Order: sequence, then structure tokens, then C-alpha cells
Amino acid sequence: MPDATAMAVRDGVVVWLGSDDVGLAQFSDAEVVDLDGAFVAPAFVDCHVHVTATGLMLAGLDLRAATSTRHCVQLVAEFAQTHPDEPIWGHGWDESGWPEATPPSTDELDAVVGDRPAYLARVDVHSAAASTALRRLTPGLSAATGFDPQRPLTADAHHMVRAAARDRLTPGQRSRARIAALDMAAANGIVAVHECAGPDIGGLQDWHELRQTGHGVEIVGYWGEAVTDREQAQALMEMTGARGLAGDLFVDGALGSRTAWLHEPYTDAKDRCGNTYLDPEAITAHLHACTEAGIPAGFHVIGDAAVGAVVDALQQVVGRLGTQAVARCGHRLEHLEMVTPEQSARLGEWGVIASVQPNFDALWGGEAGMYAQRLGRDRALRLNPLALLASQGVPLAFGSDSPVTSLNPWETVRSATRHQTSASSVSMRAAFSAATRGAWRAGGVRDGVTGTLVPGAPASYAVWQTDQLEVSAPDDAVARWSTDPRSRVPALPRLGPTDRLPRCVQTVHRGAVIHG
Repeated sequence: MPDATAMAVRDGVVVWLGSDDVGLAQFSDAEVVDLDGAFVAPAFVDCHVHVTATGLMLAGLDLRAATSTRHCVQLVAEFAQTHPDEPIWGHGWDESGWPEATPPSTDELDAVVGDRPAYLARVDVHSAAASTALRRLTPGLSAATGFDPQRPLTADAHHMVRAAARDRLTPGQRSRARIAALDMAAANGIVAVHECAGPDIGGLQDWHELRQTGHGVEIVGYWGEAVTDREQAQALMEMTGARGLAGDLFVDGALGSRTAWLHEPYTDAKDRCGNTYLDPEAITAHLHACTEAGIPAGFHVIGDAAVGAVVDALQQVVGRLGTQAVARCGHRLEHLEMVTPEQSARLGEWGVIASVQPNFDALWGGEAGMYAQRLGRDRALRLNPLALLASQGVPLAFGSDSPVTSLNPWETVRSATRHQTSASSVSMRAAFSAATRGAWRAGGVRDGVTGTLVPGAPASYAVWQTDQLEVSAPDDAVARWSTDPRSRVPALPRLGPTDRLPRCVQTVHRGAVIHG
């Protein structure tokens, strides 16, 4: 009810919406909370996060502000001096915007950390610089794919050194990190997150610890490990307690680390087409096993070759088991940055969910961004085609991939509506829906009301202070809804490039206050 000024909640459920005077008369014994003109909206859900890694960045070494190789190394040196007894775990450097465009070397890192283990993940977490001391703690590292004695590690070498660094963290560090990340989510109006866990990300111990963490933010977990048959899929689901065998099950890597799997070589590395972590046979086997078991499956796919391999595998499973069997599972693809119109149409037909991160375009899109450096202008401007996916009926769910991009959901919504390739933008209304109702649906909640504020819906909402509300309409008159107030289309905060983002005053999940 867009014009409602009051809402009644009982036992964690919305029971009524309407005007203040009617509400006060109808619920005369109710506790009244005056929000002083604040804006109330359904709470957000973040469809792709890494909780512990986010918390480690919040409480530790955040390298996103580094402006050069020298500055990055300086930040590491300062952290090492002020945290003499802690393992050095850093995140966020991005050499694509530095003058020298060169990541920190092993020697440069050793010069400031000495004989201490240090792990510094690139912003996309698909490569990392590692000190000699940490490398020594990683048996077999020099023989692994992706090893280099001086340059950041990729592929298997990166997974190995990340596991070694993870083993150095204390239980207290991990626990504090999780709470910090979930507190940050709640402070941003987020009531649920989709944790994309897996053997090469946080490991099984981190996943089980996260599931036992008591917090008001709901954790929907996906486990990224491939299976070959129905029985193995069911056993892995039982062992992990995950919602599906999906999320960051890597088919490929990331464009920034030049590990996304491409049909044609990278523009700035003519000898490379990226990495392949699952071959087509393994992709098909996993999809078939999960579909037979009725389990959500999914993959991390970024490069066009990776997307093509997954779409072809889906086509095979549809041929064997039928469109209905595939569609009812709620399979999902994470990132899905390089997808064609033909592939989008097929994904829409099969009900495959696109779990995407609009902030990627805001950070790396445009004619001179990292995408253009890696792929050239023509390929870069076709990335993250949100409008194309929506037009082909592909269900959209938005996430941050935190700690890769900001947890602030209004940044995500703004990025989706102001895509650097304008034809790939979606409307404000569609973007907000993908970050709320669409995200709940992607997690398997399809009751028709969760993610909205209507009678019978869970009372999961956020209260915001915001400068101005408006009813936005796309430029295309065919798709435009009326901006007349009588149409009762909900107004949303104005998110222009210079507008202040809304500030969360309170977050409520199923009637319980979890922030504010």
C-alpha cells in the first residue's frame, strides 16, 4: 500500500496497513512507535556474500584505498607495526587503477613484514600476494597451477595459500569477524544474506562456525562443491545443511585477475584466455545430479566461455529431464557478466536465476575502466547486461559479493539504475525488487508475500532517513508506469549521482529489532 502512513505488526507478521487515524482507532491497545516521517520499506537481502572475509576486512587490513603499489605496501607496513601479534590478512588491492599497474611483489611484501605470514587478496579474491613466510607454510605450492615466485598467486596456488592463511586465524578472530560483518549488514537494512561457501573459499570449519553464529541476520547458505550423482548430492546437502549446491562453485575466475574463461584472449594479455576449473562433463554431471535430487545447483560464471559451457550443460539436462524439472529447482548463476541474448532467452525459459552484482559495473565498467583494459572497449560495454536479462524473463537477484563491493544495498540499487552502459540499466522499481523480493525468491522463498509489506507478510522492514522520495519511470514509454499519485505506485528514494544515500535508522526482521 504505497500511500499507507501506518502499519500494524503482531507476532512478527504484518496484519494491517493504512492511515494513522484508522490504525489508532482499530488498534487502540497497541504500542505506538512514531517514526517522525521516516521512510519504511521492505528490508533488503544480499544474494552473495562472504561473511567471515567481510568481517576480517572490517576489523583488519583494508587495502581498497591503496592508490599505488608503494601506497599498498605502506598500508601493509603500518598494519604490521600496529598489530605485531596477529596474522596479516588483507583484502582489496586493485592494481588496474594504479599508475604503475603493478601488484606488490613477494620481495616488496617481505621487506615490510619480515618473517611473518601475510596474505593479501586482490579485490576480486581470485589472486593474492603472499609473503615468503606464508608460502613456506604451504606444502607443494611451487608445483601448483598459478604459482609464481614474485607475482600474486592464482588458481590452485591461490586456493592453497588462502587455506594456509586461514589456518593461522584464531577462533576469536573468526568469531569477531562474523559478528562485525552481520552487524554491518543489519546496519544497512539487510535482514538476510546468502553465504556462498565452499572448500576453496572459507572451508568447512568456517561454514559450520557461521551456521552456529547467533545473530538476527538470517543466513541462507550455499555450498560450492561439485557432485557426480544424486546420492552424492543428497549426502553433501545433509552434511552441510546448505540450501543448495551452488554459489561459488567455480567454473572460472575473475576478469581482474585474468582468470575468467574467455573464448578470445585478453586484450592486455594476448597469450591468455583465463582458467577453467570445471570441464563441461563435470558441469553437466553436477546439474543432472542436483536436478534429479530437486536441489538448487549453480556456478560462479564470468567469462563468455564459462557461461557458454554452463548454458550448454543446462540444455543437455533439459533434454534428459525436461524443462519443468530444471525450472522447479531454482538453479542460479552467480555474476553472469558475459551473456548473449540467445543465452538469456534460454535461461529465462528454464527459470535459472541470475544472482548478479551491479556494483561491478560501477567499479570497473565504462569505456576506460578495468573491463576495457582487460577486454577492449567493445567487449567491455556488453558486460553485466541487466536489462537484457530482465527482458528475457531471467529472474534477477542482487548481491554485493562482499567484501568485493560495498554491503550498502542502496549503492547496489543505484548502480543498477545508472549502469555505465545506459541500455543495460533497469528501472528503480525493478532494481529495488531484485534486492528484496527477488532475492528472497532466489533463496527458495516463494510464498508471494515475503519481501513485501502487505497483510500476511513477515514484518521484515527497514526505516530510513532520506532526503527525497520520487516515483521513477523509465524513458521507454511502452514500459512506463504512471507517475500520477493516484496510480498508487510506490515512491522510492531519489538516487542521483550527487544524492545522499538513505541512512538506516532501524532494521526489523520478523518483528524483532536487529539494528537501532
